[in-house]
Amino acid sequence: MAKSKKKKEKKKFKISLNLVLIIQLAIMLGVSIFITNTVSSRTKQSADAHMAMTSEERAQVVLNYVELSERQLTDFSKARQVTDLLNRVYNEANGLSDDNLTADVKDMTTDELKSIAQGYTVSFGSEIPSCEGVWIGTWDTIVLTHSESPESIGMQTRKDADKLKELQDKLLAKGTGVYNAGIIQSPATGAQIVSMYKAIYNNNGKPIGLVGMGITTKGLITTLDRISGANKDMNNEKNKEKYGNSELKDANYLMLHSNSATYLFVPDEDKINTEVEVPELKELCGEYNNSNKDDEGKVEYKVNGTEYVASYIYIPKYKWLFLVSAEQKDVYALSNAMRMFLIVFGYILLALTIVFFLISKRQEKINQKLISTIAKNSQTRQSLNTAMFKDVLTNANNRVSFSMDMENADVSAQKPCYFMMFNILGFSEINTRFGNDAGDRLLVRTVETLTEVFPGKTVYRTGSDEFVVMVPSEGGQPAPDQVMNDVNTAFRQLMVPEKIENQGAIYPKYKIAVIRRSGPADTSVVSALKEMTNVRGEATYGMIDYREM
Repeated sequence: MAKSKKKKEKKKFKISLNLVLIIQLAIMLGVSIFITNTVSSRTKQSADAHMAMTSEERAQVVLNYVELSERQLTDFSKARQVTDLLNRVYNEANGLSDDNLTADVKDMTTDELKSIAQGYTVSFGSEIPSCEGVWIGTWDTIVLTHSESPESIGMQTRKDADKLKELQDKLLAKGTGVYNAGIIQSPATGAQIVSMYKAIYNNNGKPIGLVGMGITTKGLITTLDRISGANKDMNNEKNKEKYGNSELKDANYLMLHSNSATYLFVPDEDKINTEVEVPELKELCGEYNNSNKDDEGKVEYKVNGTEYVASYIYIPKYKWLFLVSAEQKDVYALSNAMRMFLIVFGYILLALTIVFFLISKRQEKINQKLISTIAKNSQTRQSLNTAMFKDVLTNANNRVSFSMDMENADVSAQKPCYFMMFNILGFSEINTRFGNDAGDRLLVRTVETLTEVFPGKTVYRTGSDEFVVMVPSEGGQPAPDQVMNDVNTAFRQLMVPEKIENQGAIYPKYKIAVIRRSGPADTSVVSALKEMTNVRGEATYGMIDYREM
């Protein structure tokens, strides 16, 4: 009887152990599935946010490029050489005296004035990168001077009366401002240009002529290509080493004219100024046709069986849709790789559990090994989570962690939150001059300083050389003055030189901006901070840019 009882107890023990292993297997599989879905989703969201930030930055470059050109044309229009020539030609054409000209100019012939103005036009145009041509013309668009095409002098660019009237009306509507005709194909060279004009008036407010300028879009593309990310030549070893792991390494720029649904930028240059043939992009143009509202978003489309994803910015001033586009497999490569890794990891857990389940029937010692292995796997998962949400070098939270924290952040009018960005100015030059180790020390010191000045607050590394500190508030504390005092304190400590053995010292500079957010927060806070730092430039102690949103 005693022997039979022992056998029953032993069998009962084995059944209990097996049940524990089965439950353990189910839990591990559940955890693996949960982690797979969560990490893949967060990584995909991070990739989308990265593309959105990239498209926003590049669109701003486009606007800055065009606005700079408009300012250059305005500067050209104010030159005395321009106004003297146009006043003389206008006076001659209308039988007026030269009372509005100075004595030294009155004695000059019209040809002499044209020669002086032509020299100035050529000189001015030569100083503008990617300039297709600068010219002076009469109110009837007869060319008087031209920087790149002297043979066009004397020609009329608007011979059709209706087109001439249309241009004159638009110039008058702009007053003293610049009329931007958008991106067109140059009648003179056939090159794609940004075309712009500005009316010139005499002392009586009468239009006496105009100035025009064309800037090639190739210059704009070159400007964009100098920025890290899209359109980099991966055959270049330096670029391959630096950007080879970027999801945007093979990305391209597209720009569409929403009203005409035509390509302005496209990798295949033969399609420039032709109608958009991709249904999804054509539908996007239709959606923004004649829209006057700033907007942004994401669009997915397919070309020759290849799936693409693009983040776009709509620029209503010019009716342009600017897109940063890349293959889906590249944009979501990290998400897909993480999913595959965790799936494999789940299978490994399954295999290990089955092995230990079989061994547990025979040896208690193997059961102990099973427990040990489970503990190690748990530690591996913990390390994996840390690697996903922490910056390895500085131990600051990373961009993925920031995205997740923003989803759960409790920010409102009652509980506003301060976000402050510290962006190291000229960090790539520091790495080049002093070496990556020195650059790494500067990054680590930046995080240590921010952690010291803002104890208990979360520090994020949102870019290679930029850090964001999040400071929640409640009941009016901390007040903006206190926060700005802390920011200035951190700035003063960050500006302390970093001595480098045998190389002198690094004198770090920063771009700093602060936002007080009183509504729901998301990753767009980083874009707003970045825009503020780019506009203000290098930070000045006691004059740091602050904004409430």
